[in-house]
Amino acid sequence: MSVSKIDILNKAFGRSFRGYTCAEVDAFLQEIADSLGELSETNKALEDRIAMLDQALAEHRGREQTLRDTLVTTQRMVDELKATAQREAQLIIDAANAKAEALLNQAHNRLAQIHGDISELKKQRTQFEVKLRSIVEAHLRMMELDKEEEETLDAAEQKLKFIQKAGA
Repeated sequence: MSVSKIDILNKAFGRSFRGYTCAEVDAFLQEIADSLGELSETNKALEDRIAMLDQALAEHRGREQTLRDTLVTTQRMVDELKATAQREAQLIIDAANAKAEALLNQAHNRLAQIHGDISELKKQRTQFEVKLRSIVEAHLRMMELDKEEEETLDAAEQKLKFIQKAGA
């Protein structure tokens, strides 16, 4: 049973011959009523404060949930950005490797071409040396033939002089 301040103030007791002093009872009832009134007001204030704190707590829980959702979303975005960056980095690395492979193949092809050119030049040098040696040998033979012809002509000339001296 709940008793309010008004209930206490309006309570009337029956009168008896040897009962309590009315003034003391009334003073005591007034004191109890005042205390009960203060307690009731304090209780109401505390209930209001609890309601306000419950509302603030609900707001904070809502904000906390919003922050958690934001953090989860942010983490998801960060993970996606990392994955995207890793994929892009791998694509760049693959493209660089492909370009390096192409450059390496070009270098190998150029090297093979240079080796072919060197072989061709060596072959041409050898052919040139053979032709030059052949020309030099042909000139030497011609000089020897010229020398033999000159010796033959000298011998014929001497025979002719000898014959001319002998016939003279």
